[in-house]
Amino acid sequence: MKPHSHFNIVGGGLSGALLATLLAQRGYAVDVYERRGDPRLQALDAGRSINLALAARGFAALQAAGVLPQLRPLLVAMRGRMIHEPGEPDQLLMYGSREHEVIWSVSRSALNRALMEASAAFGGVRWHFNAACNGVDLSAGTLSFSASPGQPAQTIPLGTTIATDGAGSVLRHALVAAGHSSAREDLLDHDYKELDIPAVDGKPALDPNALHIWPRGGFMLIALPNPDHSFTATLFLAKQGAPGFAQLQQRDVVEAFFARYFPDTARLMPDQAEQFLRNPQGILGTVHCRHWQLDGRLLLLGDAAHAIVPFHGQGANCAFEDCLALAGLLDRRGRPESTQMADVFAEIEQLRRPNSEAIAEMALENYTEMRDSVRDERFLRLKALSLQLEQRHPQRFIPRYSMVMFHAEIPYAEAQRRGAVQAQLLDEVDRLGTVGDASLALADRLIAERLSPIAQPA
Repeated sequence: MKPHSHFNIVGGGLSGALLATLLAQRGYAVDVYERRGDPRLQALDAGRSINLALAARGFAALQAAGVLPQLRPLLVAMRGRMIHEPGEPDQLLMYGSREHEVIWSVSRSALNRALMEASAAFGGVRWHFNAACNGVDLSAGTLSFSASPGQPAQTIPLGTTIATDGAGSVLRHALVAAGHSSAREDLLDHDYKELDIPAVDGKPALDPNALHIWPRGGFMLIALPNPDHSFTATLFLAKQGAPGFAQLQQRDVVEAFFARYFPDTARLMPDQAEQFLRNPQGILGTVHCRHWQLDGRLLLLGDAAHAIVPFHGQGANCAFEDCLALAGLLDRRGRPESTQMADVFAEIEQLRRPNSEAIAEMALENYTEMRDSVRDERFLRLKALSLQLEQRHPQRFIPRYSMVMFHAEIPYAEAQRRGAVQAQLLDEVDRLGTVGDASLALADRLIAERLSPIAQPA
């Protein structure tokens, strides 16, 4: 039998566009079906996209796809979190202890367009816009698409299809409805709204190389820099309660809310009430899915298989890592035959699902850290101790945040496991009080006993 040669990709977002390039590089023909019009030819709706934070895992996939040179102008380095507390000086908390340990802010829409253009450069990639997937007929082996609601559906052979159609994946719902998969969608009781902080006379209104956080305990405002010196800000807030989105329906109430909790943002966003009332309210949630694939014909990947909340900045990074892992698996199998695709799809789920579950849990935990813990004296003390121990034991002790963000060679599940060991260790050392010879000696002993050396990447 001939080697497998063609893939359908349903969903032309970030992971779909990157995957198309990775597959085309390997000589596969690819048809990408995207429900939207071509975003390169039209403006996107404002307020629909939280800026992304690219880190080591995303960079590894983009580098493998050969697209980093085109993307560099879109990226802005963020070296730490700038904490804004009322009545207190702003405080920068560095992400890592090394010069290169920064994360990169990028517009989701700009990145999506760049990845589409990169994939379109390959003759084997065909894009089909305004092609909304209605579902799949598994018995007939067909996919159904419509240009718009009410229009006649068109069908194509299912062939070998990869669904990268996002958290609300039509194809995931179809697999579940047919009894071939099970999924749980856990919506957070918090939503988000995006706001814009413009440049002032062409200059940034805030430190342009930091992720800005206004933590307020149960909620927060963040802002990420853009290349044009503006910032994309996002308010994360409970749907109900006081304060909550349900309360904020009138201009005077919105103005009072910002004046009370974010008094310094009025100068940054003079039209913040208008923006708030105009922009849509987005939902947040986690998708837990078991059985990502069906007998080599259909595979869920990225958010379609494991959407997560954005608080660790790893949604796109994790999805990109999925794509790179699949490409690597196809390489190792040497262009498998069509009859072997079931094994390929089963293996990618076995490889990636434990890691996607791990980052989903860590992302939820990071929300508490960002909106609350960063204000806590003990959190700051333990963070400083973590960085000190990393300098003393760089082969064994790496803060969990750093493992997730800066060490693509460490799987998410392993970062979570080691992070739990390190948290217990830090707690024991912190009980001795002020960091000194005795506490550092205890830390050295516990690290040697409990943490094996980490293999360094080539």
